[in-house]
Order: sequence, then structure tokens, then C-alpha cells
Amino acid sequence: MRRASLDWHVDESYIRVGGTWRYLWRAVDANGQMVDFRLTARRDARAAKAFLNKAIERVRLHRPVTICTDKAQAYRRVIREINHRYDPLFDSIRHIDRKWRNNLIESNHAALKRLLGYRQSFRSRRTAEATLSGIETIRTIKRGHIHHKNPAYAAKSRSLPSCSKPPRDIPLRPTSASS
Repeated sequence: MRRASLDWHVDESYIRVGGTWRYLWRAVDANGQMVDFRLTARRDARAAKAFLNKAIERVRLHRPVTICTDKAQAYRRVIREINHRYDPLFDSIRHIDRKWRNNLIESNHAALKRLLGYRQSFRSRRTAEATLSGIETIRTIKRGHIHHKNPAYAAKSRSLPSCSKPPRDIPLRPTSASS
């Protein structure tokens, strides 16, 4: 995968898992590439801190420069604590809390909920995480966020083949070796 950009959009939504509503925390970068997601039972500062720490740990050296969120108060305190942990004298991550600036992830939530259907329900947490991971992987491939050294392979991964036509490089009938 390509390296995530340094400007993140973070938000939470909800889905039904095992008959109860769970919060789906998601972070995408400025290009729409998924950074990370997490399912939690609560929507509080502790859950926000656990999610952001997990997402920052996942990208390691490429910490975000800005994090754009909605006006939830939990984010402000959590980002301040993360900044203090990395460098107490300097705010390395700038927090932008403008609701209208977070439209990138809000539209991303809408697309995900369209894929999940009207029920938006899973039987267990394990199946929810596996399905969400698969959906995000497919969306990443479709959007071209996969980086390969071989440019021919990268061009093939941008468009997923349809099932109606076989690929051109595979013969339809087996060739006989004694011709």
C-alpha cells in the first residue's frame, strides 16, 4: 500500500453487532485511503484515545500533521494528550474541528453503509471486523491506492476484471502438445 498522507479525517459511525449498536471509528487520509478502523462499545475519550493510538502506531514514522474531526469534545483532549506524549513543548498534530471540513469521511461512511445494506448488522464482532477489513481492502484496490514496483502489475490492479469475460492471456480451450 502507499504511504498514507499526513492529513487525516477521523470520525465514528455506528453499526449493529450481535444485536447491540457498536461504534465504528474510522480514519482516512486526504486521498480517501483507509488508515485504520476499530469497533468499540462506547463513544468516549477512552475509546477515541485507543483508536488514535492504534492508528498512529500502525503508520509508525508517518504520523499525521493534521487531524480533522467533527465537533466532538473527546478528540480535542485526546489529541492534546498524544501531542504531549510525543513532544511536550510542541504541538506536532494540529486539530481541526470544523464539521463541514470532515465531509470526506462522512461520505465514506455513507458508501460503507450502502454496501452493508439496510440492516447494517453482523452476528459477531469477529465477522464484523473480517467483513469490514475485506470491504476496505477491495475499496483500496479499486481506488488505486496499491503501490507496486512493476508498473504493468499496478495498471492491472486498478481495474478489477469482470466475471463475464475471461482474461485475454488465458486460452479458452487447452492446446494440444502434439500438433
